[in-house]
Amino acid sequence: MTPLDDKLRKLRAIIEGYGSLLVAFSGGVDSSLLLKIAADTLGDRVAAFTDASPLHQSWELAEARELAAGLGVRHIVLVGDELASPEFAANPPERCYLCKSVIFGEAAKVAAELGLNEIADGSNLDDLGDYRPGRKALAEMGIKSPLVEAGLTKAEIREASRELGLPTWNRQPLACLASRFPYGTEITRQRLQQVEACETFLRDEGFTTFRVRYHGDLARIEVSAAGLERLTCSPLRQKVSARFKAAGFTYVTVDLDGFRSGSMNEALHNPDIS
Repeated sequence: MTPLDDKLRKLRAIIEGYGSLLVAFSGGVDSSLLLKIAADTLGDRVAAFTDASPLHQSWELAEARELAAGLGVRHIVLVGDELASPEFAANPPERCYLCKSVIFGEAAKVAAELGLNEIADGSNLDDLGDYRPGRKALAEMGIKSPLVEAGLTKAEIREASRELGLPTWNRQPLACLASRFPYGTEITRQRLQQVEACETFLRDEGFTTFRVRYHGDLARIEVSAAGLERLTCSPLRQKVSARFKAAGFTYVTVDLDGFRSGSMNEALHNPDIS
C-alpha cells in the first residue's frame, strides 16, 4: 500500500465518522475529489452546495452541476451577492474572511434543513502555507477540512483524482474573481465582468493555466511557463491585445514570472509592490 493509499483510507474513515455531510463544491480539483470520496463513502447521506455569484465564472457553475449529477449527488446552488456588502466590495486584506462567513452561514442553514451533521470544504495541506483569512472563518464556524486532516497535498489530490477517473484531475486551480484585484481596489460588477470576459477569451483560445489581474487601466496576464511563448507571438499577441482593449483595458501586459496562485498576496509581504 502506497502513502497515498494510506491517506485516502484515512480520508474515508474521517468522512465516515461524520455520519452525513454537506460539501462546499466549486467543481475544482480539491472539492471534486472530496465530493467523490464522500459520495462513495456516505451515499445519499451527502449533498453539495455551490456559491453562484458574480465572483465566479459562469462556466464554473455549469461544470459543477454536470459533475455533481455524474456522481449522483444532490446539488444545491446558493445565489449570493457578496458585492451587496460595502465592506467586502472595498476589498480589504480580510476579504476572504468576510466572504466565507456569509457563504458558510447560508450553508449552515442548508445543512440544518437537510439534517446533515457536518459541512466540509476542499482545503488541502498546501493551502496552509499561504495567506488565507477565510480559514479563520471556517475554524470559527466549525467547518471541517478533511483533505487537510488526511494530510493530502495538491499533487496527491491530482494523482488520486486521475486514478479515480475524475475529469478535474488536471484542471487549473480555481479561485474567485475577487482574487484578481489588488487589496484596496474596489470590486464592482462591471470590473468582474471585464476580467471574466478576458479570462473566458484565454480559455477559449486553449490556455489551461491563466489569470487576468486587474490594475485599473492595465491588465496583467499570468499564464504557465509553457504558454508564455505562444501568448506573446503573432498573430495571437495582437488578438489578445485587441480583445482585452475591447473589454475596457487600455494597457495589456504579460507577467514574466508566469502563473502563480495567490500572487496578489505578494504585496502583503512586500509593500513596495503596487
